[in-house]
Amino acid sequence: MPDIKVPVFSESVSEGTLLSWHKQPGEAVKRGEVLAEIETDKVVLEVTALQDGTLQTVVKNEGDTVLSEEVIGVLGEAGAVAAAPAASPEAQAADPAAGPVSGETSAGGTAVQPDSAPSGETPALSPAVRRVVTENNLNASQIPATGPRGNITKQDAVSAAQGGGTDQGPQSATAPVSLQTAAAPASAPAAAVASGPRAEQRVPMTRIRQRIAERLKEVQNTAAILTTFNEVNMQPAMDLRKKYQDQFVAKHGVKLGFMSLFVRAATEALKAFPNVNASIDGKDIVYHAYYDMGIAVASERGLVVPILRDTDAMSLADIEKAIGGFAVKAKAGKLTMEDMSGGTFSITNGGTFGSMMSTPIINAPQSAILGMHNIIERPIAQNGQVVIAPMMYVALSYDHRIIDGKEAVQFLVMIKNLLEDPARILLDL
Repeated sequence: MPDIKVPVFSESVSEGTLLSWHKQPGEAVKRGEVLAEIETDKVVLEVTALQDGTLQTVVKNEGDTVLSEEVIGVLGEAGAVAAAPAASPEAQAADPAAGPVSGETSAGGTAVQPDSAPSGETPALSPAVRRVVTENNLNASQIPATGPRGNITKQDAVSAAQGGGTDQGPQSATAPVSLQTAAAPASAPAAAVASGPRAEQRVPMTRIRQRIAERLKEVQNTAAILTTFNEVNMQPAMDLRKKYQDQFVAKHGVKLGFMSLFVRAATEALKAFPNVNASIDGKDIVYHAYYDMGIAVASERGLVVPILRDTDAMSLADIEKAIGGFAVKAKAGKLTMEDMSGGTFSITNGGTFGSMMSTPIINAPQSAILGMHNIIERPIAQNGQVVIAPMMYVALSYDHRIIDGKEAVQFLVMIKNLLEDPARILLDL
């Protein structure tokens, strides 16, 4: 029987957390079907079946820490009956009346009942269902089951947690438990759930969120971050997009957005100011002769920054297609480690959420990040006249250890000038 193994992690990733099993022991599996999801501090990886068969044994449960290429389960021949290993002495001691078990134990060590539990007893629970039941203090025997063989599904448990009419005791008045967060360590007690208008719920941070927090705090503690601001009259860029949008879509199959113009303008500015494209390594300054730009994308698991490679060689259409592809992959949780590794400069667009102004944090080991914001019509002075124009504030946060204020200001001014006369980008002027 072939082993089901954890995918090979990159050198910068040492371990991951088993987020969820998509199959339970005894269920049929087809080649290429997703068996489980593993979260690292960068991405969520899918473990797929290498052949048709039956999930025979689960070695690792949801919430367990796993290592690169570690065995997490065993795949048997199609139609094989799942093995039922004997319960550990600890599990039997925790629940003497449990009898034969399925080989999975809860976070507290209590053995899981078999699928054919007698009426009135606790039904068999998958690790994901068990977590929802434990964290919401539910009575599993009272939850209506809609799964195969009368099993309780994740949705059944979540519905009960939202107030599905079960007799389970006090519930949280907050939003339902997210099934995408990593489970607490096995030794940790279940989260306390309060009731009433001032309810609270304690949910463990995911590995990705933990890593985001660590990196942001690390760069604040290490870099000498300073932010300079400017404003851009977006009317010329808007006119360009309006004039050529239909032709652009007809030829390239993708819409012309502002992000591609910003990427191209930033690339030209990086060529003129190489310090902004450099990074610090110990006591050395590393100057990059290439332009790999990180584009911040919001996802359900937090902010991710996939990388556009060699933006100096990319057309506006290439950039738009690549960004659109990253957005789709981020939404589906399909971004790979390769998608997000490296990068010499980053752009973040808070304007999509309505932000007027912000001071973005550098994405280490990069030395600068450009922040885009909301476009707002407001009065400005133009050729001695007060006119109404669509204006955007832009911000450049930079590491003052390597970039002087003069360079940062001139870098941002160059981006402003290119966007207010976008023909210069296209004509390489």
